[in-house]
Amino acid sequence: MAATGFDPLARAWADDASLAEEDRVPALDGELVFDEESLAAAADDFGHDISRHPRAVLRPGSVRDVERMIRFCRARDIPVAARGQGHSTRGQAQVEEGLVIETATLDGLQVRDGRAEVGAGVRWSQVLSAALPYGLTPPVLTDYLELSVGGTLAVGGIGGQTQHHGLQVDTVVEVDVVTGEGRRLRCSPEVRADLFRAVLGGLGQCAVIVGATVRLAPAPETVRQYHLYYETVEALTADQRRVLADGRFDYLEGQAQSLPDGGPGWRFMLEAVAYHEGSTPPDDDALLADLSDTRADAEIEDLPYLDFADRLAPAVEFLKSIGAWYDPHPWWNVFVPSSEFDALAASALAELTQEDVGPTGVVLMYPVRRELLGTTLPRVPDEPVVFLFALLKTATPAPGVPDNAAMVAANRALYERVRDAGGFQYPVGSIPMDRADWRAHFGSAWDDFAAAKAAHDPAGILAPGQGIFG
Repeated sequence: MAATGFDPLARAWADDASLAEEDRVPALDGELVFDEESLAAAADDFGHDISRHPRAVLRPGSVRDVERMIRFCRARDIPVAARGQGHSTRGQAQVEEGLVIETATLDGLQVRDGRAEVGAGVRWSQVLSAALPYGLTPPVLTDYLELSVGGTLAVGGIGGQTQHHGLQVDTVVEVDVVTGEGRRLRCSPEVRADLFRAVLGGLGQCAVIVGATVRLAPAPETVRQYHLYYETVEALTADQRRVLADGRFDYLEGQAQSLPDGGPGWRFMLEAVAYHEGSTPPDDDALLADLSDTRADAEIEDLPYLDFADRLAPAVEFLKSIGAWYDPHPWWNVFVPSSEFDALAASALAELTQEDVGPTGVVLMYPVRRELLGTTLPRVPDEPVVFLFALLKTATPAPGVPDNAAMVAANRALYERVRDAGGFQYPVGSIPMDRADWRAHFGSAWDDFAAAKAAHDPAGILAPGQGIFG
């Protein structure tokens, strides 16, 4: 492929005869590309807001390619970012004038001994498909399954099963990485534990995740899905805390939804699932008897497990068909202490309309038990119960809908209220943060994180789009 004038990557790839041997790009099993289409794709993400243009894109044919190119870039102070499915929302996986490593080609996948050994580019839908023939499933699935394993492990990975199993990073047995020095290392809670803790939820700062071994769990045949409705956030969260405490449901989330009649305000939904085999369905009376929902509005349905796990696929296809999937998505995700959640959520929602999150935007709110969230880097409040509060905004051009810049500004203002109430952002969204913000975010974990960065990425080339270390 013709080079485009970038120096040194493009000249080195073009095998410029004037270059010394040590300045040439090493032989690769995959490919290094410079075409405008590939560079433009790597300069975009699901947020469609920030755009940072790389010099080149690596599509590795092996983990060796990742090692070789990181060593090449480190020697020349070229920044590097890993990109999975590009589902970040504020340029987190982008890099200006550097190298983007597309991990999709790191697609090895094997199920054995109750575990899945996966390449970083494998999507969770693929892990599930490979595990189900063995009667197994990942313990925790993101609501949208077309995310890469490496991408979610770099941030944490959360879903409705987190109430029982922790975050996706808490299901990892071992992780395979290439550090900012270009060294391939395996780490686990027993081997290189400091790197293990710094990589999982570490936002790509110390190493590029190239593979992982994750625990699997028995998969149910069928699920019974419950949608229960409430008039106030306090009524919803009271029941969420009740069912969280006794663990009666296998999956637990919740939403704030616009009113069915289109009027101002919100109604609230508890979404819960009980796993079962078709011959032994759950006892609805036992599961629901002490709950305070508006029972006449309850929606109860049995689904095959795979249909439930992949339930967002039809909605995504619809959003693509109307173009909303390609609009900016300035998402806002935070963890809030349970003691502060009701008042904060009620206050925030009183100031919001459906238009403020976009006509296809979603508001999530659900509790998890702090004790299940391990020792890796995702930051959560230090209370027994914490709530995920997410405004999954879409800046669709429509009357009354704020533009992307206004939504991002609103994200920052609301984040400051959460931070002052003892909360933390779940860093997948569009909340502007500078280095001081990040230092405050990591708090007591900052010194260990910074030490891991210095040890494993001493040139500071990895994941500059996060803005954590300046």
